[in-house]
Amino acid sequence: VQLQASGGGLVQPGGSLKLSCAASGVTPKSYTIGWFRQAPGKEREGVACISFSDGSTFTLYSVSDRFTISRDDAKNTAYLQMYRLKAEDTAVYYCAADSPNWPRFGCRSGTETLWGKGTLVTVSS
Repeated sequence: VQLQASGGGLVQPGGSLKLSCAASGVTPKSYTIGWFRQAPGKEREGVACISFSDGSTFTLYSVSDRFTISRDDAKNTAYLQMYRLKAEDTAVYYCAADSPNWPRFGCRSGTETLWGKGTLVTVSS
């Protein structure tokens, strides 16, 4: 299984950005894709995840009014749409994959979690 994250970049406060995570080598409908982020000097935190089995989702409460996760089954791709970005959203964003019922457990990473490379999101004027 490989995960390819893309879409990061520099955006001004209040702007929007859409991240993509494409999975390859997966069995259809058998996984969840999630987004995590790690800001400088902070621990990694789970942001959102979506199951490709039943469409269930989990979103971190503190971003739930600004971030939306979605999926494209045909492309095995999950998207994280981020609106009204703030400076504190600056971080390296990582996509990850885990079991199809991962959202039920708040998408906490574990030994079975597969990781893709990160993409940097910088929110700055």
